[in-house]
Amino acid sequence: MMTLNELRRSFVDLDAAELDRWIDNRWIRPEGRPGAYVFHEIDVARAHLVAELRELAIDDEALPLVLSLLDQLYSVRRQMKLLHKAINAQPEEVRRAFLVSVRASAVPMDGADADPERGGA
Repeated sequence: MMTLNELRRSFVDLDAAELDRWIDNRWIRPEGRPGAYVFHEIDVARAHLVAELRELAIDDEALPLVLSLLDQLYSVRRQMKLLHKAINAQPEEVRRAFLVSVRASAVPMDGADADPERGGA
């Protein structure tokens, strides 16, 4: 865990008002109250992500959307890791049958077999 002052010191070009704004906007969500925040590892990583996005000139209006999309992506990655672990825990014949089923229903990356109900071919 990290204190507010420790977090501020870990950023070269971040002033206190900017960090306070990130917290007010809930782009990072530390525990505690103003002036006595405690930042967990995930909060520190999120602060670094926000800083990187700001360096890419993503403005305050677009940042919540970008963060939401990244959160969704990270959630899907976690779910995929859990699914992979569950599949690998199955007997070989089940894993093989699952792989055959997935390959049979896979959509080519070029969209050639796009779902007609979604407006595809």
